[in-house]
Amino acid sequence: MPISQPVYTLTNECQDCYKCIRECPVKAIKVEKGHAFVMQDKCISCGNCVIVCPCNAKRVRSDVGIATELLESTKKVYASLAPSWRGAFDCTETEIISSLKKLGFTGVSETALGAQEVSIKTAEILNKAENGFFISSACPVVVEYIRKYRPEFVKNIVPIASPALTHAKMLKEMYGEDISVIFIGPCIGKKNESDTNKNLIDVSLTFEELKLMFEESFINIHKERNLEDIKFLPHNANEGNFYPIDGGMNRTLKQIGVKNCILTEFASLKSFEKALDGFNPNDCTKVTFAEVLACEGGCIGGPCISTEKSEIMLISDILTRTKLRDSIPKEPLSVVHMDYAPKQEDLKEYSLEEINEALKKLGKSNPEDELNCGGCGYNTCRELALALIAGTAEPSMCVSYMRKLAMQKASIMIRCMPSSVVIVDSFLRILEANTSFIRAFTGDMADIFEADGIAGASLDRIVDIVDIFKDVFKVNHEIHKEHYCLDDKIYDIIAFVLEPGKVAGAIITDVTKTQMNREKIARRANEVISKNISIVQEIACLLGEHMVETETLLSSIADDYDK
Repeated sequence: MPISQPVYTLTNECQDCYKCIRECPVKAIKVEKGHAFVMQDKCISCGNCVIVCPCNAKRVRSDVGIATELLESTKKVYASLAPSWRGAFDCTETEIISSLKKLGFTGVSETALGAQEVSIKTAEILNKAENGFFISSACPVVVEYIRKYRPEFVKNIVPIASPALTHAKMLKEMYGEDISVIFIGPCIGKKNESDTNKNLIDVSLTFEELKLMFEESFINIHKERNLEDIKFLPHNANEGNFYPIDGGMNRTLKQIGVKNCILTEFASLKSFEKALDGFNPNDCTKVTFAEVLACEGGCIGGPCISTEKSEIMLISDILTRTKLRDSIPKEPLSVVHMDYAPKQEDLKEYSLEEINEALKKLGKSNPEDELNCGGCGYNTCRELALALIAGTAEPSMCVSYMRKLAMQKASIMIRCMPSSVVIVDSFLRILEANTSFIRAFTGDMADIFEADGIAGASLDRIVDIVDIFKDVFKVNHEIHKEHYCLDDKIYDIIAFVLEPGKVAGAIITDVTKTQMNREKIARRANEVISKNISIVQEIACLLGEHMVETETLLSSIADDYDK
């Protein structure tokens, strides 16, 4: 079955660690039968779950097949190459362009050209405004986040498309509406953008997918040289190459000449979300612009950039290789107007009774029980309770609840065991003991110990099996004593290690009656055997005497016959 969402889960690989929930900024993960699935309608394709999944169970949809079909068709296909390519591919412009052409691309152009047009249009909008709050539309993940989770700020998004869509429109205007455009970059969110804007971008590939295509076509980018038309079409980008770094767009706005505007920047969803909390756009008496990128550090920190370069070197490369224009046009060559609308789902409100009932399923009857440890992936126990009601979480996700449940079950099992059970620390102090142990070894003090507890008591004052525990702590493995005598009783003792060198336990079974029965049976068996032996010996004697008499008689008859 084809995969439609940009991020999905390989069920068999998921190890229910809940790390994806912990790192997902919008909790777009549903846990079912212990496995975490991405909820497409809630996902913003930031890629955090893909980055943090320790089992590689979260995967990015591959569009290599679609791209290959386009490249093998008769259509002209142009590559829109994101400016962060220098971080993903440590090569020259000549090498990357030649390699892409060998794959079948008609031409290669820099997405940064579209970024330059977006900056010019954004500067025009900001300079015309008298006040108000504006959010950049460059990052599709940020736009999706606002539309789904902060719809009250949708009206503040600059009403133009992203640099990628703008660049695609430019290419179609220059080389024909019938061409195909493939975007290549470090972003998973661009797959959503191309899915909903097929008229501009046919398909979006990640840098990792492009590397796979090079590998499958046996293309070594460092050995590719094409002497014809080795240049970006229609020409190299300039200040637009600043876009993939934190504050890059604001750099271009300053160069263009934005006046009387407060420029702010946020390079992570977490920091942007925090900035929006308690903020009212109507309070902005001056024009305020927010350049927002979903990834920490900007696009150079994208989930699919796949580079060994440090962030410092990536920023350094971009800053040193970017050539600024002497003058920037006042009007954009091309722009895509975009009206953004809220995409928020109707969130059901739950009553306090429903929430409290869900909390009880997690063993949390009082506010003190709500640890808010985050082990389940949610920030608070109440968030987990809401997810339980919504059917996107399971009680087993609560680590403290499951541990408490396991301890209760273990405690009941130990308490109900007919054998005596005792657990001690390395100082041979009792940590825990069941009722059978207390009854068997504390004598008249049993009722007191049952009421007040036996934890903390020295083992040697209760029962003399100290040597067994010393041996267990010394060898760090199980010891079995089958017939261990204590006073007038016989015990079967199995001592075991719980924490090497720290905690050990023992199961002590009174086998006195069993052993006595065995000895009684053995004694009776010996008596029977002895009696049988006597009888056999007596029979043997009688048989012996009879044989002698018979032999004598026969010999006499034989002698008489011979005579």
